Amino acid sequence: MNSLLLYLLRRIAWTLPTLLLVSVLVFALIRLIPGDPALLILGDGATPEQIAALRVSFGLDQPLPLQFFHWLAQVTQGDLGQSITTGQSVLPLLLERFQVSALIVLVAVALAVALAVPAGLYAAWKQNSFADTVVVVAATLFLSVPSFWLGLLLLLFVGLKLGLVPVVGYAPFSEGGVAALTYLLLPIVTLTLIELGVLTRMARASAIETLRLEYVTHARAKGLSEWRVMLRHVLPNAFAPTWTLIGLVLGNLLGGIAVLETVFTLPGLGRLLVDAIFARDYPVIQACMLFTAGIYVVVNLVVDLCYPLFDPRVCVS
Repeated sequence: MNSLLLYLLRRIAWTLPTLLLVSVLVFALIRLIPGDPALLILGDGATPEQIAALRVSFGLDQPLPLQFFHWLAQVTQGDLGQSITTGQSVLPLLLERFQVSALIVLVAVALAVALAVPAGLYAAWKQNSFADTVVVVAATLFLSVPSFWLGLLLLLFVGLKLGLVPVVGYAPFSEGGVAALTYLLLPIVTLTLIELGVLTRMARASAIETLRLEYVTHARAKGLSEWRVMLRHVLPNAFAPTWTLIGLVLGNLLGGIAVLETVFTLPGLGRLLVDAIFARDYPVIQACMLFTAGIYVVVNLVVDLCYPLFDPRVCVS
């Protein structure tokens, strides 16, 4: 119990300097963008007085370390600034857009895991057979297809040719009800197929390594059936590396779904970042980058905290 508590506290403690480093990198990257932000916001027709006044209002006339600590103090209080283009507070805007992205990613990853783990275990059990070859080829194919290309194909055949789902637009559940699911069906299917490949390959590789261990041979020698050996002895031990990969995939998708949201015209977090970049809306860009990096860190922290459930030996190391 003490080793488990120390493991949890150590993982949580490492998160704080990681988040601080992320905030420094985000602040520095925004400041490395060429040009004067005040001039870019006001345009070439702005007078020197207007540019100077805007720089003072945004604190751009202060030294960079002072700007960083002032911005960090605002962030810790939940103040991410206001959008230059709309004047809206950034934090509510981020949370509203994040709901769309999170729904798509969480459902897609859950479906991919539900399909990939059994497929990987079955392929490992039937290693070097025809069934194993089919699973590996299918997983490699899904892994190799770009998400935007698969999304466009689904839009073309399922949306335009068959007319089963709408191809443009989005309706929140508060307005569209169950019909709102039709706008999310193709993005979820696209992400599920893409992530199915990498998760299946990881589950298969982990299961193959586990099947070679002595305790699996011992379980078979005791007369246990194959399905009981796979479920009770192979699955718990083979799932730990897959669980780590799930955390990486989940964090990456929550922050990198911009391409898919652009293809399906969804008002998600990634689309918000793309629009802010085109509009040179620096407060929104900075907030999106910080929020995305923070989500990635938190997701991987949750994965690390859950890891002892699958492999208690990590608490000892």
